[in-house]
Amino acid sequence: MLLERIKDDMKQAMRDRAKERLKTIRLILAAAKQQEVDRRVTLEDVDILAIIDKMVKQRRDSIEQFDKAGRDDLSSIEKMEIEVIQGYLPAPLTEQELSELVAEAISTSGAQSMRDMGKVMGILKPKMQGRADMGKVSGLIKSQLS
Repeated sequence: MLLERIKDDMKQAMRDRAKERLKTIRLILAAAKQQEVDRRVTLEDVDILAIIDKMVKQRRDSIEQFDKAGRDDLSSIEKMEIEVIQGYLPAPLTEQELSELVAEAISTSGAQSMRDMGKVMGILKPKMQGRADMGKVSGLIKSQLS
């Protein structure tokens, strides 16, 4: 399970005295624990991937803002955190794989127009969680349905 791997990595970071890595791993575990408490469920790997994906997206937004403000020191911290967090995400999908999955989902769902986009996204989201930017996927779906 992904959560166990993250906990093991936390222990190893403690042994290695890797403070920055440990801090980032603890952020992941805290976010996961918060979701467990809020939703009163035990998280599956898909849920943890969603949390990690959201954390990466937040950090990318922060980097963009820090770069605009000229705060390279804060931007570098966020970049380091992204490196640690992305270590838990599966390998990203290629453009070819994305196009194939979108085409397959459109044919499976029988989508004909933009109104059917929700059906297509419902099929794709579990398959692509943590492996693709869902905004980019949305754009692909729109282009293929148009």
